[in-house]
Amino acid sequence: MRHSTSKLTLRAATALSLVLAAGLGGCVTTETQQHGYVVSENALEQVPVGSSREQVMIVLGSPSTTATIGNEVFYYISQKRVRNAAFMKDKIVEQRVVAVYFDADGRVERVADYGLKDGKVFDFISRSTPTSGKDLNFLSQILQGLGRGSPFG
Repeated sequence: MRHSTSKLTLRAATALSLVLAAGLGGCVTTETQQHGYVVSENALEQVPVGSSREQVMIVLGSPSTTATIGNEVFYYISQKRVRNAAFMKDKIVEQRVVAVYFDADGRVERVADYGLKDGKVFDFISRSTPTSGKDLNFLSQILQGLGRGSPFG
């Protein structure tokens, strides 16, 4: 009799495990959220060097923030967050900053698309790493602050 009772207990435990696993499996869904303005290649092509500030505003809209570093700069910040389950906290997995630099006449001087590559600020348009200056400090604070906060609240 002991032998059949232990088989019954084992079967019941296995069945309960399967039911619980199936129930929890429905709760585990990866949710991806995009915050901010994701600038498309097409939009960037519409603001070539020499474009006016007004043209940039028409094509890209209002920037996330601006700065005056020598001349004016528009920053468009976006981030991608992932949550692996409904009850888990979301995690920032990617953050990008498109910077539009203007000259003294209010014309586009250059455009950069910054993100992190190998833990360093990297411009995906010029394929280079900025070397120094107030702009790099600002970008480092935004991009390397991943997980410590969000410019989107």
